[in-house]
Amino acid sequence: MQAVIAIPPFAALIGKQKTTELLMHPVAGVPLLKRIVLTASRAAASEILLVCPAALSDAFPRDFLQEVFRYRSGIRVIQFDKFNPLDTSSWAKLEVHLNDQFLWIPWNWVTTKQFLKSLPLVTMTSVDWAKPAHISLHEVSNDSTRLLPSPDTEGVRVTSPETIARAERFLVAHSGKVLDGIHTTFNRRLCRPFVRLLSHTSITPNAVTFGGVLISVLSAIAFAHGGYLYTVLAALLFYIAGLFDEMDGMLARIKFAESPRGTWLEGFADGLSYLLLFGGITIGLTHRYGRPAALMGILLLVGTILALVATSLQRRRATTADRPNEYLGRMYQLLDMDSGNWISRVVRQLQAFVRRGILVHYVFIFTLIGALPLIFFLATLGAHITWIVTLYFNRRFFAQSFYARATPTVNTIKETL
Repeated sequence: MQAVIAIPPFAALIGKQKTTELLMHPVAGVPLLKRIVLTASRAAASEILLVCPAALSDAFPRDFLQEVFRYRSGIRVIQFDKFNPLDTSSWAKLEVHLNDQFLWIPWNWVTTKQFLKSLPLVTMTSVDWAKPAHISLHEVSNDSTRLLPSPDTEGVRVTSPETIARAERFLVAHSGKVLDGIHTTFNRRLCRPFVRLLSHTSITPNAVTFGGVLISVLSAIAFAHGGYLYTVLAALLFYIAGLFDEMDGMLARIKFAESPRGTWLEGFADGLSYLLLFGGITIGLTHRYGRPAALMGILLLVGTILALVATSLQRRRATTADRPNEYLGRMYQLLDMDSGNWISRVVRQLQAFVRRGILVHYVFIFTLIGALPLIFFLATLGAHITWIVTLYFNRRFFAQSFYARATPTVNTIKETL
């Protein structure tokens, strides 16, 4: 897919320095035009056509690309005399560079990759040039699979400091995932003001991850003390650590800082947080119940380690090395496709309850009502069921014969999404 982004002609009239300041104004910590280009790239645009006013010096596009897009290939700069999307002659001159279909994205329209992917295919005669569009140079087919209902316009057109603030709120509000449930959505709402604040600092998502681990250590120490007030404090700290787990991903998405290494680091931090939680609970309950609690705790920790190892191996088999973040979505696809198997149906319904965004709620609630031993028992049972079921699905889904049968077609993926 090709994306076309045009710098307006007035940029050539205000000078190179002011033009650069305008295009590079930070929006949630990322320069405006860089955000537009990278959003197009995340929406599967393999080529970016950047149309610049011809009055700008040759040095501007070259310096611009080296400074801002040095890690992004597939960008072509075309200098153009007063390009106007409303003028058919402008498109006639540009047509030699255009694909049959392309994304039109206004230079100052802040949006999400999901919105760009959902745009229906339209002809040039029906485009509102102030908004993004998926355009065909030829007559659009009547095929109903391509003519989708026009989605509600999502995004903010940046024209002033007020719209920059609105764009940042929009980005933070849309920094979740499609698979977020009610618990995770609630957590992310609590995180929004902090994520927006962090986006204007040099703090990295990995630093936020380590901050969550530190709070998990404090939570484990409080659980180990035992006693009702200490355990309530510990559960509250564990909930806050869970919010840090939400914030690192949200911050990474709005700052385009996602990476395979960051995904694995987040997974490692989650696993360590579970071990700290269960270790602290084991010590605290051992003070109260003695040896039976210690034995149950050892059984829980062994089950947790086995579950973490099994799911890490499954992530490697379910995803490619450069996209480990697609693990959960891939497993949901496979479970849905295998719905004829009752085990797959049950696991698909119950899997969400072992996610950290949900677990933090129940740990806090059960601790508050004095039912921590019940969580202790359920966690022990769940940890061992998890590693056993994970090994079962490793064999069922990733044996060569099933994998070939379960690999979804393009249409299947679209239906699942």
